[in-house]
Amino acid sequence: MEKPQITAYLKTHCGWSGGVRAVLAKYDLPYTEKDIIQNPAYRWEMESKSGQPLSPCIEINGEMVADVSGEEVERYLLEHKLVQPNEKDAGVPINAPCANEQHGEPVKMKF
Repeated sequence: MEKPQITAYLKTHCGWSGGVRAVLAKYDLPYTEKDIIQNPAYRWEMESKSGQPLSPCIEINGEMVADVSGEEVERYLLEHKLVQPNEKDAGVPINAPCANEQHGEPVKMKF
């Protein structure tokens, strides 16, 4: 089975981004990661291609799948017969938001 071409627009630290990474690892799929936090140009690219600002977004064989969880990416891959089902544990929740601890203290601005 030929591996799909995948570009993943992800956040550095994010529950949903972590779930997407875990699903891609579960199926041993190579991908290009574009961190939209570390590089704002990637955010612009993602928004231009997907037509919306929410992440993660995954481009699979030229088709953009926008604002998805790892669970949704796995479903897409299986439905399009890009991977064979397997029972491996992803190792992390694949459909979970960021834990509050990941965000740290809110930024306080003084005007």
